[in-house]
Amino acid sequence: MPKSRIRKKPDYTPPTTAATAVRLKSGRGWIAPLMLALFLIGLIWIVVYYVTSASWPIQAIGNWNIVIGFAFIAGGFGVSTQWK
Repeated sequence: MPKSRIRKKPDYTPPTTAATAVRLKSGRGWIAPLMLALFLIGLIWIVVYYVTSASWPIQAIGNWNIVIGFAFIAGGFGVSTQWK
């Protein structure tokens, strides 16, 4: 029985076009440091409140210090949505 010919396709070569530059820099280098700063400020605010038995950071507002600390942390999460 005769052997059939093997047909080889030519290798694919993409069409040559002018390559456009991809801009990777978003200009948002301040977001990550701000996010981390807000997380740390909120954490430190809450820890200082508990360690000093409610006499620091602001004694007059009492347990609202915890809300302020969590507001800083929530602000950090809000800023993190803009990070690319």
